[in-house]
Amino acid sequence: MLRLIALLTAVTFLSACSTLAVDVPFVYKIDIDQGNVINQEMVNQLRPNMTKRQVIYVLGSPLLVDPFSTNRWDYIYSVQLGHDDRLQDRISLFFTGDNLIHVEGNLLPEENPPPPPPKEMTIDAPKRDLKKTLYEMIVGLFTFNDDDDEEI
Repeated sequence: MLRLIALLTAVTFLSACSTLAVDVPFVYKIDIDQGNVINQEMVNQLRPNMTKRQVIYVLGSPLLVDPFSTNRWDYIYSVQLGHDDRLQDRISLFFTGDNLIHVEGNLLPEENPPPPPPKEMTIDAPKRDLKKTLYEMIVGLFTFNDDDDEEI
């Protein structure tokens, strides 16, 4: 009986260290974002001969700078949404001196990207005829305006 209790205790403690409990249903898993946030719209803004300062303005500081060659910058972005698989976007930029010359990775600038959607919207609203307030009607009895003639 003592051996059975020891065996069950050992199995319980060892199962706590296993990876069997990774995909337990109904357990909340947080979204994990890592690296520089990069998307196709940002990459489409890259142009040949952009300076390093302009690239930093568009994409932000690089995640990896090759210590042996400062002419290569790597941007990596990975995201894992809850129980989904991890998705990763990578882009490598190559410079000659201070100018961008080449782009590699799974996000490449499109030849003719669509124009960005407008951020502002203009709406023309029709003019309303406002009724006079009680105060305006009383004051109108004691004053004479040219505007009153136009209404008649």
